[in-house]
Amino acid sequence: MLRHKFVEFMPDDISPGILYVSMNYGTAIHKCCCGCGEEVVTPFSPTDWKITFDGDNVSLSPSIGNWSFKCQSHYFIRNGRVDWCQSWTKQQVSDNRKEDSLNKQLHFQENKTKEVTAKLGFISWIKRLLRIYK
Repeated sequence: MLRHKFVEFMPDDISPGILYVSMNYGTAIHKCCCGCGEEVVTPFSPTDWKITFDGDNVSLSPSIGNWSFKCQSHYFIRNGRVDWCQSWTKQQVSDNRKEDSLNKQLHFQENKTKEVTAKLGFISWIKRLLRIYK
């Protein structure tokens, strides 16, 4: 089991077996579940991790792959449990990193397009309004 603790600020000392969650800063942190002692940071965003809290337990999605750690552990946190996954090959890790990078680029391009479209729509609305009062 991995207990969760909602906090405003992350503590200086991260205790093993506790998932610290800061909604204010949109992130969670915990010690790697394999026991290696590395700190795992999981930011919440449309292109990173998502958190689910059912009133009792916390889940994070997608899986946590600690590919830059010596342990290379891979697991899900589901309903406060650690569900271990298969190890990945270097090729799988590389492919996943490329896919993540592409998804981030696409997400931010789409948001930029929506922002520009909204601004242009507002400018057109102002121009129409000014024509009415000429």
